Amino acid sequence: MKISMKTFDIIEHDPYLKDFEDEFNDRFNAYYNTRNAIAPDGNIANFANGYNFFGCHKSLAGWIFREWAPNATEIFLIGEHSDWKPKEEFAFKNFGDYWELHVAEKVLHKGSLYRLLMRWNGGEGERIPAYATRTVQDDVTKIFSAQIWNEVTTYEWKYPAPSKRNDHPIIYEAHIGMAQESPRVSTYREFKVNVLPRIVAGGYNTLQLMAVQEHPYYGSFGYHVSSFFAASSRFGTPEELKEIIDEAHKNNLYVVMDIVHSHAVKNEIEGLAKYDGTSYQFFHEGEKGNHPAWDSKCFNYGKHDVLNFLLSNCKYWLMEYHFDGFRFDGVTSMLYWNHGLNRNFTSYNLYFEELDLDASVYMMLANSLIHSINPNAITIAEDMSGMPGIAVPLKKGGFGFDFRLAMGVPDFWIKTIKEVQDEDWDVGTIYYELNNRRSDEDSISYVESHDQALVGDKTLSFRLMDSNMYTSMSLDSKDLVIDRGVALHKMIRLFTLATAGSGYLNFMGNEFGHPEWIDFPREGNNWSYKYCRRQWSLVDNHSLRYYKLAEFDKAMIRTVVGYDCFSEKFPCKVYEHSQNHVVAFLRNKLLFVFNFHPTNSYSDYCVDAPAGEYVTVLDTDSLDFDGFGRNDPALHHFTIYDGSRNYLKLYLPARTALCLATIQ
Repeated sequence: MKISMKTFDIIEHDPYLKDFEDEFNDRFNAYYNTRNAIAPDGNIANFANGYNFFGCHKSLAGWIFREWAPNATEIFLIGEHSDWKPKEEFAFKNFGDYWELHVAEKVLHKGSLYRLLMRWNGGEGERIPAYATRTVQDDVTKIFSAQIWNEVTTYEWKYPAPSKRNDHPIIYEAHIGMAQESPRVSTYREFKVNVLPRIVAGGYNTLQLMAVQEHPYYGSFGYHVSSFFAASSRFGTPEELKEIIDEAHKNNLYVVMDIVHSHAVKNEIEGLAKYDGTSYQFFHEGEKGNHPAWDSKCFNYGKHDVLNFLLSNCKYWLMEYHFDGFRFDGVTSMLYWNHGLNRNFTSYNLYFEELDLDASVYMMLANSLIHSINPNAITIAEDMSGMPGIAVPLKKGGFGFDFRLAMGVPDFWIKTIKEVQDEDWDVGTIYYELNNRRSDEDSISYVESHDQALVGDKTLSFRLMDSNMYTSMSLDSKDLVIDRGVALHKMIRLFTLATAGSGYLNFMGNEFGHPEWIDFPREGNNWSYKYCRRQWSLVDNHSLRYYKLAEFDKAMIRTVVGYDCFSEKFPCKVYEHSQNHVVAFLRNKLLFVFNFHPTNSYSDYCVDAPAGEYVTVLDTDSLDFDGFGRNDPALHHFTIYDGSRNYLKLYLPARTALCLATIQ
């Protein structure tokens, strides 16, 4: 099927893409050809039903197990029911395209453990079923097994998902296991009781959950997935995860899952590697199937059975757990045969070199499927390449994601803080970098995600204040390093949110300046949980500066969301003076004024503004937010007209930002 070029609005929007019409045409022809092949009835959701067929299912007569293992010669169900030995009565039958086993109801029950013994010519191995919906690890042997659970458990949902699409997600990125203060793995239940209320109170409208899919190594942060259909049992039961989502929906909070379809763990027993004895069942054969940077396996998106597995996985989490969408991890790695490694993407040519066309088609299919199942669902692409069209609808020539992460923003802030002296910060450069995005795509900005908080890096607060945080975070203490760090922490986050394209993201605890880094228990730190937790006691202590930073975060989100700033896609700069380090811009009904100068405060400073009467609705220097209270919050400001322009006269203390609104 050939496509007319006029359907590609993205090319009309960006003339630089005109030279790559053939690449767009090839991608869309591949997409339609694949879609027609896997879903000739036009309904891709019918194709994505693998999870309803494969795996373990309860029937009136007992249990049905089905497996896709084309290279297998024999498959046995082993477990407590067979003393973990292969027995003929638990041998699967080969039906050509799949293997099937029927087991009497009395043999298995909720909680029963099992694995597969897979045999092939020249070898055999124990395997966790690819479609297992629950796996558990033995505390002593550390061996994983599948467990009968969802097949006999029905969760009664109490609250519907929010009734409309979330066009402007304010995202709270969270990891269940490290969401409490004691040095151990936290639980779903603890998260629901202790953390979810904080997210709601903070004004966030979207919860993004990491590390949901089962992963054998906790220190992988959930990115080396073994069982794609199983919610990690180290945090609790499937019902307890569903309770989090249900409670979030009760509070009108969307829940997005961090889904990993970019690669898979190399483990053979727990994972999919050499599942049926071949290296190429799910993955590319040879070195192409190995990720050189992540020590993991790379999916072969060109195989229809692999598409069935991955698309079914998307549908499963939407239907079974009521997730409201996905953040797709590692999109750049999927896009390119070289995984985007050692490539700076400084020209348009580089966007279209070494592209994995099959991976591109998979992402288009996934977005089409997700939005057909739930039109209100959102999809977010973690792409650092800048590939045009990632967050453009399919009908306009894009990949179909709703949002892309503005991954250059945190990198810019880190580079600025590390390499540029405070007195040399250029407000024009800051404004440009934070607004440097494609106008035809929706993006989500952030100062720091989990990536910036991992060991080997530093959180924004720790980068600004470092070891002084150990001694001088009391509100009674006097410390110039802390004063600078607190002031810039607020200004940087406000600047990022106020200029964000269509949404904003914050990682758990960073809203209050969580100190130090994240270091998962591993051999190198003697399996310690010291840095794999969140110290909520810091923000709950009203005598510490952390509390004030958290209060500012609430006020910041309340202000930007309350004034509907994102209804305008870009801010409008009204004033800039590089030498004075002052910049001002409008976003919908708000005027933001930043003075980044480290020492100079300005009286009666003239800033252009639309005519009117203004009041201060947010001040980073407020005493409520651990500032010095140098401005009177009750003052009303009136514009002055000098015959050529309207302007305000403001007092701008050093290292502060004001947010003003007109009185109607």
